[in-house]
Amino acid sequence: MTIGDDLNKLISNLPFFIQETLKVHPKKDKLIEVVMDLGRRPEARFTTGPEYLSQKIISWQDLDYTTKRISKFSNENRAGIERTLHRISCIRNRQSVINGLTCRVGRAIFGTICLIRDILESGQSILILGKPGVGKTTIIREIARVLSDELEKRVVIVDTSNEIAGDSDIPHFGIGRARRMQVAKTEFQHQIMIEAVENHMPEVIVIDEIGTELEALAARTIAEKGVQLVGTTHGNCLENLIKNPTLTDLIGGIQYVTLSDDEAKRRGTQKSILERKAYPAFQIAIEINEQNSWIIHENVQNSIDWLLRGNYVSSQIRSLDRNQKITISCKSYYPTGFLLFKNLRNLEISSKLNSNYWTRFKHSAKVKVSPFKGEKLIIYSYSISKNLFKEVIGKIGLKLIFTKEVKKAQIIIGLKKHLQQNLKLKKFASQQNIQIYTINGGSVYQLTKLLESFVSL
Repeated sequence: MTIGDDLNKLISNLPFFIQETLKVHPKKDKLIEVVMDLGRRPEARFTTGPEYLSQKIISWQDLDYTTKRISKFSNENRAGIERTLHRISCIRNRQSVINGLTCRVGRAIFGTICLIRDILESGQSILILGKPGVGKTTIIREIARVLSDELEKRVVIVDTSNEIAGDSDIPHFGIGRARRMQVAKTEFQHQIMIEAVENHMPEVIVIDEIGTELEALAARTIAEKGVQLVGTTHGNCLENLIKNPTLTDLIGGIQYVTLSDDEAKRRGTQKSILERKAYPAFQIAIEINEQNSWIIHENVQNSIDWLLRGNYVSSQIRSLDRNQKITISCKSYYPTGFLLFKNLRNLEISSKLNSNYWTRFKHSAKVKVSPFKGEKLIIYSYSISKNLFKEVIGKIGLKLIFTKEVKKAQIIIGLKKHLQQNLKLKKFASQQNIQIYTINGGSVYQLTKLLESFVSL
């Protein structure tokens, strides 16, 4: 990878005593930002951790020295340095006087999207999720360059805070041949998004930090006009968008649906369920929680449907090791308890479910033990017919052994209404570390769903 950071242009705008330290600092290439707060020592934050740069404290004159050498602050309290990607953000007191600065280093990293080069060539819309500071803006800047220079597409960047292409009328070379539209005020971002499509005939629109309902609606409008979207938003995973009513339009919107009695029985769910309203504006979602390991949902539509139904979700993990070798693996996991209890109350499995462990019934939810100790699973059936088990086993091919002695069982499966009344059995199971699973009714569908979960583990 090649990195272009123009770091000296940022350092030259800082007070002299900070410049002297940073110019000879051994970790200069790993610098993330420099923090200057009135009455405190200047602090540098590196990828390895924070470090004070001087014993001298920051004065009004030091802050004034820096602010006079950069562009004017916007209504978002952000400024930049001409022809660079660096960003300076200010903190103001009650009288709107600047009493603190955060000088963030902006870098154009060429080659950072080698993990998803094949996805870019597919022409599908891509949504990038990640917490602040993980590198989302750097990634979409490189995506814009690759799409415009190497794939020769007409790319327009909607640059609200001038982070993608720098704080200048001439955009930074890091975006390649892509065109940049600046946004005067943040609240107008959705209008500029629509204007870009209507006036400039782009094949690709790049948007950073989609954060409002109007921006999500504008993204949907652009997608319906056949334009490829590349956008970012804050969030650790796809589930965060489902729980965020402001941004649900990005993944198709969520609505409550009331099913008929027969349909609810056929599905094995409660009558009121959550369902996706429409097609997602983005077909692919990428979760970036680590710089060199990305989780990719190749079909957002299916992933959202599985999450809403409480089924396990399959995703792809792409990693880059120190030798620049790409490894691809598959990951299956269950949604968190919020969605599971919303849509699968018939399947009462306490706490969170994931691909490594099953948790216990409510009376012993603190202990996490895998129900498998050998090739076969030993079950104690409580108030469920063995013929029902045999019918389900024939479908899924799971090897089970039934026991009449509770202490020999690895798990207990029974009807919820009967097990809740048997306090002695629950207490004994807790003492013996035997896991209990319940279903609401003795239907083939519910039992199949439970046993299929064991097969997936």
